Amino acid sequence: MNEAVLDNGYPRSGMRERVFGTAENRQGAAFYGYSITLLAIGAGWLLRDHRLINPEDGLGYWLGILGGSMMLVLLLYPLRKRIRALRFLGQTTHWFKAHMVLGVLGPLLVLFHSNFQLGSFNSRVALYCMLLVAGSGVIGRHIYARIHSGLYGDKTSLEALRLRLAGSLEQSSGMTAFMPRFSAQLQALSEEVQGDSITGSLSFRSSIFWTVRKYFVWFSLWCTATTEIAERAAGSESVAANVGKLKKASSAYIRSFVRLVGRVAQFTLYERLFSLWHVAHMPLFFMMVISALVHVLAVHMY
Repeated sequence: MNEAVLDNGYPRSGMRERVFGTAENRQGAAFYGYSITLLAIGAGWLLRDHRLINPEDGLGYWLGILGGSMMLVLLLYPLRKRIRALRFLGQTTHWFKAHMVLGVLGPLLVLFHSNFQLGSFNSRVALYCMLLVAGSGVIGRHIYARIHSGLYGDKTSLEALRLRLAGSLEQSSGMTAFMPRFSAQLQALSEEVQGDSITGSLSFRSSIFWTVRKYFVWFSLWCTATTEIAERAAGSESVAANVGKLKKASSAYIRSFVRLVGRVAQFTLYERLFSLWHVAHMPLFFMMVISALVHVLAVHMY
């Protein structure tokens, strides 16, 4: 193998991309949505003592009505998904996107409605239920993305992930002669997680353990790769002239490979978590709806 294989096969990424994502990722709606939401929450929290919004009338009142209505509209997504007669409402994908947006925007408007302060007992209960459901939705979004091809893609399977892992190993085939110990580690790691995924022997505890283990795996692979590159550089002027490029490209490949191995290793875990999340999320949602209705009735009756 020569340096061109690593240099061209595995694009490098700097610290900025690792922390903030690539330019393509940052153009996504999720990145800007979370950023704007956090800025809005921070601004509302800092200005809460200025009493710019009164929840009982004016803008504050209508923010509560609008935010509450948005959260009621969230029901249309599960209804559209399960009831065929509602197909005239549009594609399920569009409703899922709306569900994600309204699930953040609705609670945000209600927070501004409350002026980021606690009120009466019934308003506290409604607020806590809303925050619980919103937090549950954010968690569910990230679990969903781990077992699907992107946020709006089809559900992934273990077989598809295993094929991607095999393809990643094929990309690294040139490493066998250049870095045999590194290549052997990649193969052994792939066989371990694929064997567990095929037999179903990867336990729940082992899947969780991968969250910590992946950092040790990454460090071990990186140490082996840098050591073998240094050994090859000692005997080759062309390799020595490109040590920096080879190390950076190797590091980029290792990050990609470990991330993919982790998805294979933890796929069953996230499937179970998503099933459990589904069981809990809907009762929480209906609890929020009931508490919000009680709050509205209490406000207008007394």
